[in-house]
Amino acid sequence: MLIGLDASRTTVARRTGTENYALNLIRALLALRGDHHYRLYFRDRPPTGLFPTGDAVERRVIPFPRLWTHLRLSVEMARHPPDLLFVPAHVLPPIRPRRSLATVHDLGYRHFPQAHRPLDRLYLDLSTRWNARAATRVLADSEATKADLIREYGTPAGKIVVVHPGRDDSLRRVEDRAAIAAVKTKYGISRDYLLHIGTLHPRKNLACLVEAFATLNSKLKTQNSKLKTHNPQLVIAGKKGWLYSEIFSRVKAMGLVDRVVFTGYVAGDDLPALLSGAQLFVFPSLHEGFGLPVVEAMSCGVPVVCSNTSSLPEVAGDAALLVDPLDTQALAAAMARLLTDESLRADLIARGFRQAERFSWPRAARQVMDLIEELAR
Repeated sequence: MLIGLDASRTTVARRTGTENYALNLIRALLALRGDHHYRLYFRDRPPTGLFPTGDAVERRVIPFPRLWTHLRLSVEMARHPPDLLFVPAHVLPPIRPRRSLATVHDLGYRHFPQAHRPLDRLYLDLSTRWNARAATRVLADSEATKADLIREYGTPAGKIVVVHPGRDDSLRRVEDRAAIAAVKTKYGISRDYLLHIGTLHPRKNLACLVEAFATLNSKLKTQNSKLKTHNPQLVIAGKKGWLYSEIFSRVKAMGLVDRVVFTGYVAGDDLPALLSGAQLFVFPSLHEGFGLPVVEAMSCGVPVVCSNTSSLPEVAGDAALLVDPLDTQALAAAMARLLTDESLRADLIARGFRQAERFSWPRAARQVMDLIEELAR
């Protein structure tokens, strides 16, 4: 069987969630080998070593300046169609093989439309609706996303297959204090820190996180507080997305400029040490299709506070403190508790390691391949 894989998002220089999903899942699919042949479609020439080579793997670089999927990939599908096309991180082309798969990562724009620019929201709605209708089967990152597809677009439940993303095996706890110190210096972190990782935009709920941190700061100054031995910074790691100016304004207005560190995009090689050095990981996102940073933090032995909404209870299981992301007092209280309760910290770290083991790319790839082979019959 000739399986077409849209690998166009894997060549992005600074990959984030969906691009890393495509890269890791395609790598895991290729590692399964078997009797299938694979054709990878790229808009840009991939760097050497991005994917394994071999007789069963063909690379098709088809550059095009605009509307690559809708025009250029469609032409390729018309001229040289594979037996099945899988699009892991974008939208199916209008012309496609009879059998196709597409991943829908989340429908956050339906839950929080105000957190997206109007044109972005329109495109997300149209492209997701198209994937849900046009694909032979739809992959959903979580049961929460599956429920959203059924509710928002009327997608038949039998058409949707939940495949949890995996975790990067290189993200493991770093015990080397010198490596952690070097990463702290590189990103301007001068003391103990609480960590958040994610692209800066309203859906990540960073304004509430900053307010909760300000509340935590006031607790730090209380004479009899158990917290008075703590004086952490809040590190917000991630590239700028959109509508992020309020976050910087809030930090300035609250007098937290010297206490909140914005690192910008963090290179993948730096993530294990950055995560491992954190006192705790805070992820108060309003909506997530999966919430991979939570799993990554658990893999590095960091206790987690996260939202009790969307897919995050499904991902975190019993290995995190779950809070209402809009309740800044509850968020501050959860952070304070994890800073001071050593027994709870140890328990959540141990639970986190076990929970993270549930998510692997080989397991995800096997589920996808089983589905592909089912469609081939």
